[in-house]
Amino acid sequence: MLLGVKSGKLRITLRAEVLKGHLDYLLLAAISRGPLHGYGIVEEIRERTGGELELAEGTVYPALYRLEGAGLLASSWTTAGRRKRRVYRLTRRGRARLARERAEWRTFAGVMEAVTA
Repeated sequence: MLLGVKSGKLRITLRAEVLKGHLDYLLLAAISRGPLHGYGIVEEIRERTGGELELAEGTVYPALYRLEGAGLLASSWTTAGRRKRRVYRLTRRGRARLARERAEWRTFAGVMEAVTA
């Protein structure tokens, strides 16, 4: 599976394994501002990254189901117009996990910057 990442005018294609360990963090962070449906989460990530990161819906939905099964997300059905949408929100456990993920990411990013700078 490939993941599209834009870098300036070049389009770089990365293997999904590059973000595999960070997908949960990205999804939890995207939902942290408020409940979103699946495509809304994809759009939120695209918007927050200025279009630099585009996740395929086929990658996002299985992860959302897994996160919900783990008790990190809760979902409910809503209707927008005539369309039913499953909307996801963070649970208390999800908020705690997001806080841990953020701390780990900051440490990791700092270490990587120190080594690669």
